[in-house]
Amino acid sequence: MSARSELRIMRGREWSRPVRPARREVLSAIPQLEEGRPPLLFVPGFGHGAWAFAEHWLGHAASRGFPAYAVSLRGHGGSEPAPEATLRAYAHDVVQVAAGLPRQAVLVGHGAGALVVAHALARYPARAAVLVAPVFGGWGVLGAALRRNPAGTLPAVFGGPLRLNRGQLFSRELPDEEARRYVGRLGRAGRRAQWALLGEPEAEPAVGTPPVLVLGSPDDRVVPASTLTRVARRYGSAPLLFPGMGHDVMLDARWAEPIDAILDWLEKEPAAH
Repeated sequence: MSARSELRIMRGREWSRPVRPARREVLSAIPQLEEGRPPLLFVPGFGHGAWAFAEHWLGHAASRGFPAYAVSLRGHGGSEPAPEATLRAYAHDVVQVAAGLPRQAVLVGHGAGALVVAHALARYPARAAVLVAPVFGGWGVLGAALRRNPAGTLPAVFGGPLRLNRGQLFSRELPDEEARRYVGRLGRAGRRAQWALLGEPEAEPAVGTPPVLVLGSPDDRVVPASTLTRVARRYGSAPLLFPGMGHDVMLDARWAEPIDAILDWLEKEPAAH
């Protein structure tokens, strides 16, 4: 591991009020042959666990030579319960797992996990980052969610669970049986982390200048196309779009298209090698 990858950014609040340790679930898929490619660390959005990437993307990335890992944020999947988890605690989880990987990692965040990755980039010198269907919060995203799924969204405003439905998460191409199975596995984020989305917390600048790819679907019923454009502009690029897909692109019927685009980009991006 290089000296640069060992760098840690320590702020006063982090040593005076450290994040409580938590047991974290990490799933992985490792290529049969070591090709020296950077490991990928997938970070699921709120309510999702590492299972959402283990379903398709981990194995597919490994088949193309990339060591692939997925973490369940505290309170999600098989990680330790944490009903009062904060956005800061989630970012801490990502940084700690990334720091334990054998080489400098590429961070890939989905949904609100993309916001977690944005905050983690200020503390971990990632090789590159990918923000998939990023939920960066703000009242505009909340308003869209309330219009499309008021019964599932309104309780979250008052500290209850956020319940996304099939129509928000998947395209009609995904068989109903699969969609029901995935929706049935969704959990909930900590209420303090959910509330943080209302204020759209601004992430600090990334350590170094890692290349950042933003991608999603213009037909996403959680993240408006305007949000994809706004987030991509923040990182000096334009979003890569996959029409006809739902919010959970890693589980939708055409799941291979986005992950292949990510891996193609990493193979071509000089800073990611």
